[in-house]
Amino acid sequence: MILETVVIVIYTIALLLIFFYALAQLNLLFNYLRARKKESVCDTFNLNDPNEIPLVTIQLPVYNELYVMERLLNNISKIEYPKDKLEVQVLDDSTDESLESTAEQIRNLHAQGLDIKHVKRENRDGFKAGALKEGLKTAKGEFIAIFDADFLPSKSWLQKTIPFFKDQKIGVVQTRWAHLNRDYSILTRVQAFALDAHFTLEQVGRNSKGHFINFNGTAGVWRKECIIDAGNWEGDTLTEDLDLSYRAQLKSWKFKYLEEVETPAELPVVISAARTQQFRWNKGGAENFNKMKWRVLRDKHLPFKTKLHGLLHLLNSTMFLNILIVAVLSIPMLYIKNEYAHLKVYFIVMSFFVISTMIFFICYWFTFKSTYGGGLKNFLEYTGMFFTFFSIAMGFSLHNSIAVIEGHLGRKSEFIRTPKFNLSSIKDSWKGNKYLSKNVSPHVVIEGLLTLYFAFGMYSAFIVGDQGGDFGLFPFHLMLFIGFGFVFIKSLTSKA
Repeated sequence: MILETVVIVIYTIALLLIFFYALAQLNLLFNYLRARKKESVCDTFNLNDPNEIPLVTIQLPVYNELYVMERLLNNISKIEYPKDKLEVQVLDDSTDESLESTAEQIRNLHAQGLDIKHVKRENRDGFKAGALKEGLKTAKGEFIAIFDADFLPSKSWLQKTIPFFKDQKIGVVQTRWAHLNRDYSILTRVQAFALDAHFTLEQVGRNSKGHFINFNGTAGVWRKECIIDAGNWEGDTLTEDLDLSYRAQLKSWKFKYLEEVETPAELPVVISAARTQQFRWNKGGAENFNKMKWRVLRDKHLPFKTKLHGLLHLLNSTMFLNILIVAVLSIPMLYIKNEYAHLKVYFIVMSFFVISTMIFFICYWFTFKSTYGGGLKNFLEYTGMFFTFFSIAMGFSLHNSIAVIEGHLGRKSEFIRTPKFNLSSIKDSWKGNKYLSKNVSPHVVIEGLLTLYFAFGMYSAFIVGDQGGDFGLFPFHLMLFIGFGFVFIKSLTSKA
């Protein structure tokens, strides 16, 4: 019974942590719904008055972006802002042929009157954080707008964001990501679904109550003074954006999130690219929890609720580890439930935690509805999308848990960029992309074994106990089977 007790205790703790996280999401939903009813009023720059137009530097940190550089620079050159008040820095760490073609395009744009500079380094020390820090040394702007290579801001983007900096306490203005290729595949639809929840429920829910939010690494503007005051960019985590965001807010800088201003970008269309991005985000989240937790807890000026939401925010990625634990232990728990009759009361109580899934379902419905509208048709579409997302997210749980464990253990790894494709429809092919890895992760083998493991879980529903089976966990195991099967098959077939 000792082994069974250990399984029950670990399983229960993981379920409780997921439940507490779900309650926090529910609180953010209430904040989000209240915030949508309020009209935000704040003092802004009048950009029609030449005396109020501040100098802005746009930074474009890039590394081997052969497929999207021309599109990026053409788009940035069309941004409407007084040319004598705008500087563009291409922070180029590239080591391939894109370096030369980018230099040629920069020369052409400079000849057309755009103040654009090609900033190159001898090495990639600090990766993206190092590039941004290097560019900041010579940046002329009072405000620093940052765009990754696959982002395409509108012509009026600076006119919609810069005015909010008239409030001297605002250090960052962040905009919402939109998706150029949302409908490319099931994979892109699932990623868009998850990001939409973050950029509505989480960012608005936290920001509206003064809790910490994060600059999302791109599609936002920093006050240069804020960057310097917070200690400048640091490359000791894989999510330098989250790191600097927390250091800035601990210095009492305010962040302004603009849900209504969308900045479209490209989602990874191949699962290997999505895995790279997920690994970096989830490991970086764990690294930042290690780096920031005591600073948040010891800050005497932060309200308790802000500290709580801050810690849960930093622990976002750790939820994947709890999900994996619950998933793997759910099959032993199925057998324990049907072997030990005296534990019946415990399992009745544990069934309460299905409410966590219901909370997520409700929260994500409101974020989906804010984008696509309500009605029965959209609700049915949402229901299918939610369970597809949930299944595939659980399928990523092993991969992301490994990232989280490495982050918490302090194991360092290189910043690996997410390959860009410049694709918008299913007719476009990604197979010639030179940046895609040709290797299959060894973790894929384990994901294949887990697919079989959860198939066994479904089979077990028919044979456990002496009452004709137990189908309470069958839907859960079916979703896990689909999720891990999807990740496993796509990882084998979607490679260069």
